[in-house]
Amino acid sequence: MAFRAIFGAFIPLFFSAAIMADTLKINPAHPEQYIVVKGDTLWDISGKFLQHPWQWPQLWKKNPHIENPHLIYPGDRLSFSYVDGEPRLTLSKTVKLSPTIRESSLEEAVKLIPTDAISQFLASPKVVNEKDLANSPYVIDFAGEHLVAGAGDRIYVRAITDPESLSYTVYRQGEAYIRPGTDEILGYEANYIADTTLQTTGDPATLLINKSDSEIRIGDRLMVSAAGELALNYFPHPPKDEISGSIISVLNGVSQIGQHNIIVIDRGSADGVETGHVFDIYQRGRIVNDNYQIPGETVTVQLPDEIAGVLMVFRPFEKVSYALVMEATAAIHVLDKVKTP
Repeated sequence: MAFRAIFGAFIPLFFSAAIMADTLKINPAHPEQYIVVKGDTLWDISGKFLQHPWQWPQLWKKNPHIENPHLIYPGDRLSFSYVDGEPRLTLSKTVKLSPTIRESSLEEAVKLIPTDAISQFLASPKVVNEKDLANSPYVIDFAGEHLVAGAGDRIYVRAITDPESLSYTVYRQGEAYIRPGTDEILGYEANYIADTTLQTTGDPATLLINKSDSEIRIGDRLMVSAAGELALNYFPHPPKDEISGSIISVLNGVSQIGQHNIIVIDRGSADGVETGHVFDIYQRGRIVNDNYQIPGETVTVQLPDEIAGVLMVFRPFEKVSYALVMEATAAIHVLDKVKTP
């Protein structure tokens, strides 16, 4: 519920934000008209008219007569034209023959992105450093002589004597994120295990398991739940400065990276990355052999990097960030590059 409320506040900000530093680039293959269909996202619709979908607010800015341009629904008709040399997009709402009041919730309006693609990653998992994990309370045993614990069971945890909250999340250390070409550890993935509520403080403290994705193990770590710490009050926009990095992981266990997959890049808030930043994805050029330059010898040649897609950061950490692949025009792989557009 909190996610829906926050996302509702996010969409108007996306449309009202001015990004005038960029020159509006029209998609040369744009349609003259487009009728919105169920399943469309604002990003997809933007791409039909613009080369860079994040420039959508500039196109809507030419339409002050549209009261709520961020509310677009299936069946609405979008018409593209030029007025006094400037591109313009107008909207015609679905017309019904009988008088009626259109009642639609914001959830029925077309969304910027498929929210179900990122919702599970907004609060957990998270990226932590080794110190965070070492200093966190941990499960020491289960109540009631259970061998394993799940929803409805109680656990004993060392040591929560001065609680910051009544809600704690159980995590288990996952893979280490390492910067390509170096041995620098950027952080560790903290895999979500369960949600708990503190019942009694102490050493050990007692907590009730409210929900679990897998069985809890002795030694699992607890951190204050992240509910409410994230806010989607951003709009897609490129970084002001040049930032380049690499894809270092893909979440959800997929082996091939495509549109709407969640990836991890090796740049975070310490590098100037912010929520809403968009980056171009470049497929790393292959290294091939040239047997013709010097007779009898083989020379290696680095082929150029090729544009392969666009990503949007939705959750930056200090040294890495979670991002959603918005477009995939070619195969994308771990270690491919990301750059400011």
